[in-house]
Parts: sequence; structure tokens; C-alpha cells
Amino acid sequence: MKKNLIHIIKFLIFFSISCFLFWYVYRGQNTSELIFTLKNEVNYYWILLSLFFGLLSHISRTIRWNMLIESLGKKPRTINTFLAVMVGYFANLALPRMGEISRCGLISKYENISFSKLIGTVVLERVLDIIMLIIFLLIALSTQFSVISHFFSNNPEVSSKLSNVFASANTLYVIVAVSILIWILRKKFKNTVVFKKIDQTLSNFMAGFRAIKKLDNKWSFVFHTVFIWIMYYLMTYICFFSFGFTSNLPAIAGLTVFVMGSFGMVAPVQGGIGAWHFMVIGTLLIYLPEVANIETMSKSFALVVHGAQTAMIIILGAASVIALPIANRKQVKLIKSKI
Repeated sequence: MKKNLIHIIKFLIFFSISCFLFWYVYRGQNTSELIFTLKNEVNYYWILLSLFFGLLSHISRTIRWNMLIESLGKKPRTINTFLAVMVGYFANLALPRMGEISRCGLISKYENISFSKLIGTVVLERVLDIIMLIIFLLIALSTQFSVISHFFSNNPEVSSKLSNVFASANTLYVIVAVSILIWILRKKFKNTVVFKKIDQTLSNFMAGFRAIKKLDNKWSFVFHTVFIWIMYYLMTYICFFSFGFTSNLPAIAGLTVFVMGSFGMVAPVQGGIGAWHFMVIGTLLIYLPEVANIETMSKSFALVVHGAQTAMIIILGAASVIALPIANRKQVKLIKSKI
């Protein structure tokens, strides 16, 4: 009961932040102008194509995660991994970073794989995602530095918050300190039940994190890592063709908008709601200051693109929640028989 209450409080806090950010971005917006733009100036076929690229990225992430799990000596069913990944995205709409825990819990439950090992593989995935984001950022900086610097000069509060995110190492310090303390005291407490449990969990976690060393096909793994992020980029860039005012922007502008939007997704809010919109709108305003009614058009772009992507996650995520127990009927019966 207490645990559920904590989850509810967390959800309400993050949801309130999302609502505030969304309100802040769209405050003062003429609703009739926005609705007119959404009805008459959007080619939704391009939006659907962007969702197809999004689906490809999810499938590729499924394959990549399966490769990591298989390197641990396990063979999870691909359908289970895909459904767990989609449930994970769905869970992130409720609580930021809840998705990583959720998908590991589901695979652990249905495939009987160590939860801590799975967490190790997901942490490894996140490290690789950060590396890919940095690579895309460096490309954007090397070609569009003036645009990015202009954005941060116009929004110094964003620059300050991002600096705090990257500069803050408190969590890392705590992890390192605890690890050192455990290592120092290991001989004294190594025979206690609690220490053995912690030691086993850490060992499993590190086994999952080191899974990349045991991959059978490292080049295939690299391909999927790059492919996932190219699909992410195309999800944003292909939407440029759905609006007349962005259709002539070059591909590198799409990369810049994608990178800036990715920073919005880092914000501790459900699905980047509000934060993603703010970053994308601000970047488009810099690229197209001469366009008539540019603010309304940019807000329409952000609303449609983020809304479509979120709708896909909700639909596929909800369907996956239903499909998982159906696809694992035998396992569900076995679990119930043990209760």
C-alpha cells in the first residue's frame, strides 16, 4: 500500500511538471489558429511514414537487446522481448525511467532470467545511447554551431539546467563510495546473508553490463546501435515534409532539431511532454524567423509530431500489456500454480 502511494505521488509530481511545461509552451496561443493549421496545413501521410521508422527502431532495439541477453547464455523469445520493450516505453509515460525496470521485470518473469543481469544489459544500452547522442550532437555542433549557440543564448535557463545535468556527479559519487565501502568491508561481512545477497546482485549486474564482451556478432550489434538512432532521426526529419514551412529545410536542420528535441526527452517528465516541445519550437524559430505566423506553425509541428509518436507508444504499449500474458499462457499457468 505504501509502495503504491509513493508511485502515485511520483506520478502526480512528474505529471504536474509535464502539464506546467506544456502550458508554458502553449500559453497565449490562439486556439483557433492552431486548429486551422492542424486541419488544413498538415500532410499526415508523412507523419504515418515517420511512425513506420519509429516501429523499425523499436524492432531493432528488440533485436539488439536479445543479442545482449543471449550472450548471457539465455534464449528469450523475440516476441516477449519486443512486447516488453513496448511496455517499457508505455511505462515511461507514467513515470520517467520506469520503463527500464518494467521491461526487465517482464522478461525476468516470463523467461526466468536474473533481473539484476537484465538491469545490467539495460544500463549498458543507456550508455551506448548516450554515446550515440553525443555523436549526433558533435555532428550538429560542427555544422550548425551558430543555430545551437543562438538557441542557448536566447534561452539561458535551458543552458544552465543542461549544464547542471551533465556536471552533477552526485549519484556517481554515491555509487562509487558505496562500492568502495563494500569492497573494504567485504572480508569482515562476507559470510553474512545480507552481504552475500548484495554481492550476488552486484555480480549479476556486472555480468549483464559486460555482456557486450561475449557477443557472437559484434558488427551486427554495432549496426543495430547506429540504425536505432538513424531511425530516431528520420522520425523527426521526415515530418518536415508534412508541413509546407519546413519542407525546404535541409537534412542537417532536421538533425539539429532532432538533437535539441532529444535534450528535451532527457528532462524528468513523462515522455518529454512540454520539454520536447519547447526545444523543438525554439529551434524552428531560429531556422525560420521570416516565415509568417512562425510561432503557431512551429507549435503545430511540435504538437503533431510528439502527439503522433506518443499515440503510437500508447497503442502499442497497451496492446503489449494485453498480449504478453496471452503469448505466455503456459508460463502464466505455471506461475499461478506456484502461488
